[in-house]
Amino acid sequence: MLAIDFGTSNTCITRWNPVTAQPETLSIPGLSDRIGDNPPLIPSLVYVENAAQAKVLVGQQVRDRGCDRKSDPRFFRSFKRGIGADIQGFLPEIDGQTITFEQVGQWFLTTLIAQLEASQQKVESLVLTVPVDSFEAYRHWLGNVCQSLAVEQVRMLDEPTAAALGYGMADKENLLVIDFGGGTLDLSLVRLDASIQAGRQPLGFLLKFGQKSLAEKSGQKLKTARVLAKAGQNLGGTDIDSWLVDYFAATQGLAVTSLTARLAERVKIQLSSQTQASEVYFDDETLDSYELELNRDTLENILKEHQFFDRLNDSMNGLLQQARRQGIEASDINAVLLVGGTSQMPAVQNWVKQYFEESKIRAERPFEAIAQGALQLTQGVEVKDFLYHSYGIRYWDRRNNRHSWHPLIRTGQPYPMNQPVELVLGASLENQPSIELIIGELGSETGGTEVYYDGDRLITRRLDNGQTQVQPLNDKDGARSIAQLTPPGFPGSDRIKVLFQVDGQRFLRMTVEDLLTNETLLQDSLVAQLS
Repeated sequence: MLAIDFGTSNTCITRWNPVTAQPETLSIPGLSDRIGDNPPLIPSLVYVENAAQAKVLVGQQVRDRGCDRKSDPRFFRSFKRGIGADIQGFLPEIDGQTITFEQVGQWFLTTLIAQLEASQQKVESLVLTVPVDSFEAYRHWLGNVCQSLAVEQVRMLDEPTAAALGYGMADKENLLVIDFGGGTLDLSLVRLDASIQAGRQPLGFLLKFGQKSLAEKSGQKLKTARVLAKAGQNLGGTDIDSWLVDYFAATQGLAVTSLTARLAERVKIQLSSQTQASEVYFDDETLDSYELELNRDTLENILKEHQFFDRLNDSMNGLLQQARRQGIEASDINAVLLVGGTSQMPAVQNWVKQYFEESKIRAERPFEAIAQGALQLTQGVEVKDFLYHSYGIRYWDRRNNRHSWHPLIRTGQPYPMNQPVELVLGASLENQPSIELIIGELGSETGGTEVYYDGDRLITRRLDNGQTQVQPLNDKDGARSIAQLTPPGFPGSDRIKVLFQVDGQRFLRMTVEDLLTNETLLQDSLVAQLS
């Protein structure tokens, strides 16, 4: 039984030890790295040696061979942020193939699983964690990757919920998890209860079916992780690295390269444990030398220039507003659990202390809590969750002369849904052969995130345009049409009924009925797979 916390900067793999009845973090020879007192982690890095043959280096292999110290289109870091995103600009072409971030991510995960099995770690049950702010496209990609794995049972779980389980806190407590890693900031308010009998079904998002969990076999009580509120945004340690690279480029004239990004990251990490940091590097090939120096005060000024703390406050205030609607104040939160490398920054920890007493804050398990907590799904923990994003349909806004979105299923909706949402549509033209509908996943209303290339860097930028961020699920040829009308439709009467429902795996499904012929045109179809 394994769990993988696939992170933007680092990836952690844990397994359940049946002898000790405890989770343990795995080290994969050649792929894992261990720095200081940190657990073994796999750097989320890929170097493509041969795209046609899918021959890649991953993790520590990339660093050991120096592939991360030079600008090379074959080298990928922070690629998780590009999965499921609409990338602006040109994607890299390697060995005559256009390389997508979905492909890079699949190479990374499948290589990890292959290495585990080669080291005689038979993978029967796997739990994968996902950011709370991830769109359905990311989860759909992850589900497709799982189908290619020789694993009987695969589940997905939100990263902050897993972290709450991983800290092993007492029952019936309100736990706030602040998961701040390389690519995302995720906040989740979770309550752990031990009240649900085993025998109930879903444990997480079940992607592949296999043997029952140990708790289901034994009939013991399941612990329930009830998600009360959550918030998140595309902000993480890689953004800070980019800001530092730009700072050193402006103040010292350093070139923006993979090497300077690596050095800037090391300086940032040093400043988590000391007030002054420096990195010196000499390139014996080019005879260039690099010397980077920074102190905490300058780092904090750089963060302020990029509205870093304003963005943190936006997420925290949004989560606390959700909590208040359920009668929970900040003082009712019993513990605050810090997870992820960025949460180790003193500036971030001081920001947390503005909201909560220091005695409530725990930060001793930043790298292992998520993966170890995810293993609790295999030991009988049921997760009761709600939708973080809304689902809606696109329509023409005549007043503003542009397309807009009308929500059908709103954020906060528990799933699986008990009752579907019904929509009735009619034809708008004479002899209309079909009806089209564009369905989207609606994100935050505080502005979207643009993902683009700046040289060889993958950059994310917040767009504070006041518009809702939307990821269309079926806006492509062959997927927009949800009903072929036989006989053709005419204006003036209702023609089809559409039923929308979110299943236990958080996927949006749709049933379409022809009101004229009483035929079912689509039955429980997954919207993201309509094409």
